[in-house]
Amino acid sequence: MSKKSEALEYHSTGRRGKIEVISTKPCQTAADLSLAYTPGVAEPCLAIQQNPEDAYKYTSKGNLVAVVSNGTAVLGLGNLGALAGKPVMEGKGVLFKRFADIDVFDIELDTENPDEIIKACQLLEPTFGGINLEDIKAPECFYIEETLKKTMNIPVFHDDQHGTAIISSAALINALMLAEKKIEDIRIVVNGAGAAANSCAKLAIALGVKPNNMIMCDTKGVIYQGRVEGMNPYKALFAADTPFRTLEEAAVGADVLFGLSAEGAFTPEMVRSMAANPIIFAMANPSPEISPEAAHAVRGDVIMATGRSDYPNQVNNVLGFPFIFRGALDSRASCINEEMKLAAVHALARLAREEVPDSVSRAYGNEKFAFGRNYIIPKPFDPRVLLHVAPAIAQAAMDTGVSRQPIADMAKYVEQLESSQGKSKEIMRMIINKAKSDPKKVVFPEGDNEKILRAAQTLVEEGIAKPMLVGDRKKIEQKMAEMGMELDVPIIDPTDNEHTDAYAEELYQLRQRKGLTKSEALRILRRKSRSHFASMMVRMGHADTLLGGIDTHYPETIRPALQVLGKQQGLSSVHGLYMMVFKKEVYFLADTTVTIDPTAEELAETAILAADKVRMLDIEPRIAMLSFSNFGSVNHPQARKVRRAVEIVKERAPELMVEGEMQADTAVVPELLDGFTFSKLKTTANILIFPDLNSGNICYKLLHRLGGAEAVGPILMGMNKPVHVLQRGDDVHDIVNMAAIAVVDVQNL
Repeated sequence: MSKKSEALEYHSTGRRGKIEVISTKPCQTAADLSLAYTPGVAEPCLAIQQNPEDAYKYTSKGNLVAVVSNGTAVLGLGNLGALAGKPVMEGKGVLFKRFADIDVFDIELDTENPDEIIKACQLLEPTFGGINLEDIKAPECFYIEETLKKTMNIPVFHDDQHGTAIISSAALINALMLAEKKIEDIRIVVNGAGAAANSCAKLAIALGVKPNNMIMCDTKGVIYQGRVEGMNPYKALFAADTPFRTLEEAAVGADVLFGLSAEGAFTPEMVRSMAANPIIFAMANPSPEISPEAAHAVRGDVIMATGRSDYPNQVNNVLGFPFIFRGALDSRASCINEEMKLAAVHALARLAREEVPDSVSRAYGNEKFAFGRNYIIPKPFDPRVLLHVAPAIAQAAMDTGVSRQPIADMAKYVEQLESSQGKSKEIMRMIINKAKSDPKKVVFPEGDNEKILRAAQTLVEEGIAKPMLVGDRKKIEQKMAEMGMELDVPIIDPTDNEHTDAYAEELYQLRQRKGLTKSEALRILRRKSRSHFASMMVRMGHADTLLGGIDTHYPETIRPALQVLGKQQGLSSVHGLYMMVFKKEVYFLADTTVTIDPTAEELAETAILAADKVRMLDIEPRIAMLSFSNFGSVNHPQARKVRRAVEIVKERAPELMVEGEMQADTAVVPELLDGFTFSKLKTTANILIFPDLNSGNICYKLLHRLGGAEAVGPILMGMNKPVHVLQRGDDVHDIVNMAAIAVVDVQNL
C-alpha cells in the first residue's frame, strides 16, 4: 500500500478521525440520569455561580485544552485552511492524551482575521483550562498570542513558536557543554524568521546569548539594521549591526547554526567555514537544511540535531507541550511565562545528562543511550520526561506567583504523575522495538491475502520482521500491482520451488506411520496445504517462525504445525495465551484457544508457560488460577482440579508468585484480595489461568468486545518452534502486532 493510502485508511478506519468524547460518569439508570442532567446538575451550577473556582472541581475545565488553528501554516504544507488543518489538530489532541492524559477539543476557525481569532478564544475561556495555538502563520500569530496572554486568565501557548524553542534550547545547553563553549561567548546564526525562529532566538538570548552575537536570516538574507525590504516589527527585534549580508557570510566562524527554514539551506561549504566543534540544528521538516551524513562528511567535530526521528537528537515538540500544559493545569497557572519555559528547558537538559534506564533502551530496540554528541535530548517515549518537566513547570508557576493552586507536596505530585503512566500504553511499542532490534524471517502461508500484503509492507518499512509470502507467485504479484504496491520480499510458490521435494520426503518420514504416502506428501505440499508447506520451511530452517490463519479456521493452521513441528518434549499439550491491553493495565489470559477440558497437569503447564512469555516482555508474572471457589470454599471436583494445579506449579516453579483456586474478582480487586492475608499474591494478578476453554474463550471475547480491551493473540505456547495463529477478521494492525510477538518469541529461544 502506498503511504498516501495507508495514511488515509488510518484516519478513516472504524470510527472516523482520531478522537472521541467518553463519559467519565455512569449514565445507565434513571438515577444516573437525574444526577448527570436535570435536576441534579443544578447543584454544581449553583456552586459554580457562587464560587467560579468550583468549575475546576465539578467540570472537566481543569484538564481540558483547546487546540485552536485557522490552518494558515499547516506543518510544511502552508495555508490549507481551517477544515484541511483539522486532522493535524486532532493529532495534537492524541499527543496531549497519550503523553500527559490531557483532554482536548480541537477548534478550527474559518478566518484569517487575527482579531476574530482573538475574540473567539476570549469567548471560549469559561470552557477550557488552557489554549494551545497551532499552525497560524506569522506575523499574525505573534499578535494573537500577545493579545490573548494580556487579556486571558488561563495559559495560552503557541506551540509552533515556543515548543521548538524549548526543545532546541535544552539541546543547545548540552551541546555547548560537550563542545566546551560558554553561551555568552558563542555566535549563533538563525536561518528563518517565522514563529519558531523568532521564539528560538528570544529564548537563546534569555539563556545568555549576547544580542549582538545573534544573526537572523530570512529568504532575502541577513536581517540587519537599516534593512527595509521584507521587514516587520518582529524581524526588526533581531536586526543586527553587522556587515554580513548573506547566510554564507554569517556562517563563517559561527559556533551555532539554527535552521528553521527549508531543505538544502545549509551547504557543506557553510559547515566547513564554521568554528571548531560547530553545533548545527537543522530543524526543517520533513527534510533538514543539511543531512547529518552531509555535515559529518565535511568534518567530524559537528554536533547535529534535526527534526527527524531516524537521526540522533530529534528536536520534537512532543517533548514539551504535553508536559508544559500538565504542570500549568495542575498548578492552576494563569499563564505560561518565560520563567516556566526556561524551567522546561533546564529540566529537559538535565534529564538528558542522567543515566538512561534500561526501560527506555528497550523501548527503542535495545539501543543504548548515554549523554554525548548523539544523545543531547531525551527521547519522546522516555516516561521520565513527564516526571521532570511537569513538576518543573508547576514549581516555576508557584515561584513566579502565577499559580492559583500551589502544589503542597511536590514528591507526592511526582508519584501521582508516575501512577498515571499505565504500562499498557507502552506494551506493544516495547514489543515492536524489541523485534526491530533483531528482525527474523516470518513466513505467511496466505501470501496472496490483501491484509497480509499490507502488513508485510509495514513490517518491512518499520524493520520489524523479514516477511516471506507463500502462494501462487503470479497471483501475489498481480495483487501487489492492483494495490499499487512495491514490496521486495521473497515469494515462495510451492508448485515451483527447489525445496518442495525435500520437504515432501521429510514430511513422509514424519507421517509415514500415520498413513501418509510419499505421493500424498508431495500433493499436500504442492497443491493442498500451504500451512504444511510453511511449517516445513520453519522445520527445515528456511524460516524462523510461522504466522497464519487469516483465511482459515484455527484448527486448519494449528494442526499442520503440530504434525510438522510438534510440541515441546515433556509437555502434555500446547496452550493458547491472549494479551488483553486496557487503558491502565495489561492482563494475560490462558488457555483461551486450545485445550477444551484441561487436567490439573495441563493447567499447571499453561501457568508456567504463560509466566515464561510474560517475563519475555519484561513483566514480572503474578498468576491467579481461577475457579468459582475461593481457597477451598467449595469442595467440588472442578475446584479440586484447580487446587491441584496450583500445587503442581508450586512444586515445579517455586519461584513463581501463584495463588488459587480463586474467584476472578478476588484476583483483580485489591480490596477482595486483601481479605486473604495468607495469599502469596500481595497485589492483583496479571496472569489469569482459566479452568477450561469455555470460560477462557468467553471471557477474552467479552473483554475485547464489551470491555474495550485490545486483544493481542492468540500466542501459541509449547511448540517446538514458534508458531502463531491469526484470527479470521484480524486487521493489518493485529497482524503487525502478532508478527512482532512472533519475532520476539524467536529471539528468546
